[in-house]
Amino acid sequence: GSHDSFSYWVDEKSPVGPDQATAIKRLARISLVRKIMKKWSVTQNLTFKEQLEGGIRYFDLRVSSKPGEIGQEIYFIHGLFGIKVWDGLKEINTFLEQHPKEVIFLDFNHFYAMDDSHHHFLINRIRSAFESKLCAVECVEYVTLQYMWEKKQQVLIFYHHPLYQEYPFLWPGNKMPAPWANTTNVHKLLQFLETTLQERSRYGTFHVSQAILTPRVKTIARHLIRGLKNTLVHRNLPMILNWVKEQKPGVMGVNIITSDFVELVDFAATVIALNDLLLEEDESTS
Repeated sequence: GSHDSFSYWVDEKSPVGPDQATAIKRLARISLVRKIMKKWSVTQNLTFKEQLEGGIRYFDLRVSSKPGEIGQEIYFIHGLFGIKVWDGLKEINTFLEQHPKEVIFLDFNHFYAMDDSHHHFLINRIRSAFESKLCAVECVEYVTLQYMWEKKQQVLIFYHHPLYQEYPFLWPGNKMPAPWANTTNVHKLLQFLETTLQERSRYGTFHVSQAILTPRVKTIARHLIRGLKNTLVHRNLPMILNWVKEQKPGVMGVNIITSDFVELVDFAATVIALNDLLLEEDESTS
């Protein structure tokens, strides 16, 4: 999976998003401030299509309306506004049309400046983008690739808002827990990932290991111009990747792992290769 999957493009010319504090919104009237924000808002370099081609199958999505804009259009957001959600969904759907056996997870986990009418608008967009590819809520253990292929379904949507209850194709957010370490220290991050795996629910939910470091205000202040990638990601990714290589998939093991800048190391390939351990287990039991 990728963290803030849509953030490969953010609009430094648009106003700052409603996910930011009032003080930042005031500061960001200065265009230089928005340029600096962009360096810290972007967590991916690859488009949805490029991420899909590189093996990413879980997408972490934050969305918002544009306050003051007429209509109910919804955009991706991380400090600054990204592309329209509709454009992203269409790009993903094009890939799925070309690869009918691929299955993806779209996790809508943060909503800003949205009332119920915005939510209904967005949910209808999701439905018209994917139609019969949407997998209705089911016992997690039943949803195997075989199950999806037989039903010709390819998309699981997780929707962290009470309105999920009104639509059979929206999975509740609590089926996709994603504990967040909120640290700049790679050792604390790895310790957190270990602890949360041990506490992972045995059955009934998916699980996201967020292998990401989060900048503090002082981190940003000290390294304003360098941005997230040069300050935190480059230096620590090799150590994070080593942790990934040591994991085992399956019950109480890793399930979905997310990272920033997924193309900087062999992140997707390393995570995908863990599945071979499951095959080895199967062979040894049979």
